[in-house]
Amino acid sequence: MNRFLVLALSIVLPALTSGNSWAGCLDKTRLTGVNLAGAEFNTRKLPGVVFKDYTYPTSKEIAYIAAQGANIIRLPFRWERLQPSLGGSFDAAELKRIQNVVAQAQLNDLCVLLDVHNYAKYYADPINTPQAQEAFVQLWVRLAGQLDNPDYVALGLMNEPAHIPLATWAALAKRTLAALRAAGSTHLVMVGGGGWNGLHSWFHEHDGLSNAEAFAGLNDPLKRSVIEVHQYADTYYSGMAQDCYPPDHFNARFERIGQWAQANGLTLFLGEFGMAATEGCLQTLERFLQLMKGNEWKGWSYWAAGSWWGAYPFALNTNADTPSPQWTPLKNQFYRGDDLSAPQAPGEPPQ
Repeated sequence: MNRFLVLALSIVLPALTSGNSWAGCLDKTRLTGVNLAGAEFNTRKLPGVVFKDYTYPTSKEIAYIAAQGANIIRLPFRWERLQPSLGGSFDAAELKRIQNVVAQAQLNDLCVLLDVHNYAKYYADPINTPQAQEAFVQLWVRLAGQLDNPDYVALGLMNEPAHIPLATWAALAKRTLAALRAAGSTHLVMVGGGGWNGLHSWFHEHDGLSNAEAFAGLNDPLKRSVIEVHQYADTYYSGMAQDCYPPDHFNARFERIGQWAQANGLTLFLGEFGMAATEGCLQTLERFLQLMKGNEWKGWSYWAAGSWWGAYPFALNTNADTPSPQWTPLKNQFYRGDDLSAPQAPGEPPQ
């Protein structure tokens, strides 16, 4: 056989025969998947006892999510459990649990987005002191070094940093990104906005500053940073109620932030969105997914799967016998390499 044909087949056939969804944290395809919650649970008990106060995903859960067609899981965890004293050593067992999730995800060709789910607090204290902020920067530098596998690990700096001012968070996020790059990290980095990080409020001013203004100049020498936003569909956008605005309510909001991203050479990731399984909410869920088809969107992760949710109305189960209704629209839109327009890399002009 012609050696060039052999080479071509060696590249193409694995993609055609594989059941995966074109995973890879660093490639230019979309990253579409779910949050896999549990490690951030029970914040009244910190650090807490694993598998009593909080939990980590099982290999079975991870494999199930991959089988549905996802190519990313967002893994929320608590800073205090990984690093029980500010600036101190990592808890070896907790680090090992995170590493195990990454290893299982890699076996299933899933990118893992690590999410420090702390709301800009450490225990009960906002991270607004020089000591706390330096500890936060070094947390990420050290963790990136421990999980130096950027093909399968992405870094989500902070979930909804509502407990410090927006200007403070914007400066700290940019400082952390710069420190990661200076330390040699080549990971994809998700940079969330300040406050509750709502897509709907991206242009709202807080103390004279909006997220749109604060992050318009985000600079990454590797062009591997993505703006993460969150959006819930209930009346107050809280994620705490089972009502949903009708689908058309969100059209202009998604369009506006998409135009902002394109104008600033950035891409977007909807890190959290979830809704109940009512007919109206499922229609809104389908609209969300359609509104993220443009090349300004790197992807999304639905909130949330995980075995400890109980009767939580947004939850995705991982039981093939009784799949949650939300799985259907998500599975229909998981990226499989056949989208008409792949998203641009951050910093590249729109195609």
